[in-house]
Amino acid sequence: MAETAPPLPREKRRRKAETPSPPDARAAVAQHRLTLRQRIKRDRVMLLLTLPGLLYFVVFHYVPLLGYVVAFQDYQPYLGYMHSVWVGFANFSAAFGEPAFWSATFNTLEIALVQLVFFFPIPIALALLLNSIASDRIRRFVQSVVYLPHFIGWVIIVSIFQQILGGAGLLPDVLGGLGLPRYDMMSDPDAFPWLLTLQVAWKDAGWGTIIILAALLNIDRQQYEAAAIDGAGPSRRLWHVTLPGIAPVLILLLILNLGQILSVGFEQILLQRDAVGPDAGEVLDTYVYYHGIKDNDWGVAAAVGLVKAVIGTALVLGANKFAHRLGHEGVYRGADR
Repeated sequence: MAETAPPLPREKRRRKAETPSPPDARAAVAQHRLTLRQRIKRDRVMLLLTLPGLLYFVVFHYVPLLGYVVAFQDYQPYLGYMHSVWVGFANFSAAFGEPAFWSATFNTLEIALVQLVFFFPIPIALALLLNSIASDRIRRFVQSVVYLPHFIGWVIIVSIFQQILGGAGLLPDVLGGLGLPRYDMMSDPDAFPWLLTLQVAWKDAGWGTIIILAALLNIDRQQYEAAAIDGAGPSRRLWHVTLPGIAPVLILLLILNLGQILSVGFEQILLQRDAVGPDAGEVLDTYVYYHGIKDNDWGVAAAVGLVKAVIGTALVLGANKFAHRLGHEGVYRGADR
C-alpha cells in the first residue's frame, strides 16, 4: 500500500484550528471577548459595592484639584475663579524668592527624614513583638492599650508632653531636684524634630501595627516549621521567613509615606510652633497657613500646595518604579507585569 503524502501546510493550519481547545482556554477566550457593557453587567454587584468609596475620592480628592487654578491667579474671594486676574507663574516666583519658604522647606524635610528613619521601624518592631506573644488574651490587651493613643487629639497629647517635658513639667523638676540644670525640651529648637517624632511614635505606633499584623497572619506557618526542622533559630526564621513574608506590605507603606514626606502634621506643629519660633517650627503647612490664608495671599498658598502635590506624586511614581525593578509589586502593577 502506497504511503500517504504529508499534509500541506495549509491543511496543518486547518486541522490545528479545528482541534478543540481545552475548556480553560475556551473560557479565557470567551472572557476576553466580553464587551464593556457585558463586563459591567457581570460585575454590577462588585461595582455597586465600590461606588461609595469611589464617590468619596471623587468628591473630596479629585474635584478639589480644580481649585489649584488659584495658583495661577491673583485670586480674590469676592471675584471668584472666573473673574480673578490671571498672573501665570508669578505666585511660584514669589514663593521661591522668599527665604521663609526655603526655611520651611528645610524644616519639613528634616522632620520628615527623622520620622522616616526613626519612626517607620517602630510599628514593625512592635508588631513583631505582639506577634510573638503566645497568650491571645495578653496580646489583645496589649493591642488595645497601644491602639488607644491614636484616638487622642493633638491638643491633649501636646498638653501631656508639656506637663512632662515643659519648663514646669516633671522632667525639669526631677533634674532640678538632683541638682542638675533644668531642661525645657518643649522650647528647644534643636530638639524640635526629635520631640515631634517622639510624639508621633507614642500616638501612632500601635495603630501602625494593624496592617503589619495582618501581613504576618498571611505567612504560611509551614515555612516556620520547615525552617525549624532545618535547624533555623528564632533570629534566622525572622530574617529568612518573617521579613521576606511582609516585605511587599513594608514596601507599600514606605512608598505611601514618601508621598506624604512634605506633610508632617499641621495641627501638631501649629500647637508648638510659637514655643520654638518660626526658624525651627515653620514647615510648609504652617507657611501656607500664615503666609497664605492669614495674609489673604491665596495664590501663593495654592502654589505651595501644588508644588507639594507634584513632588509627592513624583516620589510615589519613582519609588514604585524602583520597587518594580526589585521585583515587588509596589502600589500598583506596571504595564509590563
